[in-house]
Amino acid sequence: MKILLFVLPIFIWISCNNQNTEIVETKTILSILEKQQNDWNSGDIEAYMQGYWKSEQLRFASGDKITFGWKKTLSNYQKSYPDKESMGELHFTELNVEIINSTDAVVFGRWKLFRKNDSPHGLFTLRMHKFDDAWKIISDHTSSARKN
Repeated sequence: MKILLFVLPIFIWISCNNQNTEIVETKTILSILEKQQNDWNSGDIEAYMQGYWKSEQLRFASGDKITFGWKKTLSNYQKSYPDKESMGELHFTELNVEIINSTDAVVFGRWKLFRKNDSPHGLFTLRMHKFDDAWKIISDHTSSARKN
């Protein structure tokens, strides 16, 4: 019984500490996505890309194409969105962050662009990794809804 009285508070402390850590990490990840949204909406694709891992191993999948590498992903964004008008205004919604462990997380969400003549939208799944206290997107799978 004495051991239980000693061990139980330790387990409770560990559980509370883990929950607090997850809350902090979730808020950090959401702030990265908020910054990306703001950077996109100000027309700055390079700033938007700072949320991604600057590596040739970065994986970006959309439609039936897979792109590897930060520079190639940036180049594809710049070709697809050459100006502020084509970029529109980006909104992320229904964000759900799942912390897997101290260095890995998955984010699910919806995206929508509001532009002059259309509003493309879809879903995304991001795999994030924490490098030296900085979370980065290491894999992005984005889909677009079918146009009506």
